[in-house]
Amino acid sequence: MHVAIAGNIGAGKTTLTKSLAKHYKWEAQLEDVVDNPYLDDFYNQMERWSFNLQVYFLNSRFRQVLQIRESGKEIIQDRTIYEDAHIFAPNLHAMGLMTNRDFENYKTLFNLMESLVKGPDLLIYLRSSIPNLVNQIHKRGRDYENTISIDYLSRLNERYEAWIHGYDKGKLLIVDVDNLDFVDQPEDLGSIINKIDAEIHGLF
Repeated sequence: MHVAIAGNIGAGKTTLTKSLAKHYKWEAQLEDVVDNPYLDDFYNQMERWSFNLQVYFLNSRFRQVLQIRESGKEIIQDRTIYEDAHIFAPNLHAMGLMTNRDFENYKTLFNLMESLVKGPDLLIYLRSSIPNLVNQIHKRGRDYENTISIDYLSRLNERYEAWIHGYDKGKLLIVDVDNLDFVDQPEDLGSIINKIDAEIHGLF
């Protein structure tokens, strides 16, 4: 079984992925942030590095999805291949930070990859307000995230909502995270687990 968690920067994807992996004894596939050779450069000079960064993420995520399907294991994935293609790359293009030529090239690559993979059995979307995202980003204190603007987060949030509205790759669970603390409040994590249980039992 393949479960994936989607959501904006700072929504709590990685934290929830790890907690659910521990609870269900699933294998966690985390986003390749630490080893990503483009992230620092991208946040310092978005226009120059946007295409490189997006292709790196696309490649990394495509490899993950293939491995998930081949492994036959129960896996929970932090962020999906769809978010890169439907949210991050089009947003960079719309902001004038990725050229038309690079964006067209990127879309062609994604369409080819998408034709070879299946969506997750269950997608969990973490919906968050901008103030909550900003608060979480400051709390974790990653240097390269210090320059992320509220405008950038707002644009991403709008794209996330539009994408989720038309999502049709499989089962979808939307979790509003603004008033949840699944790190320090066990009952908040428990309520999410109950919802997931209901969805999973519907899968079989």
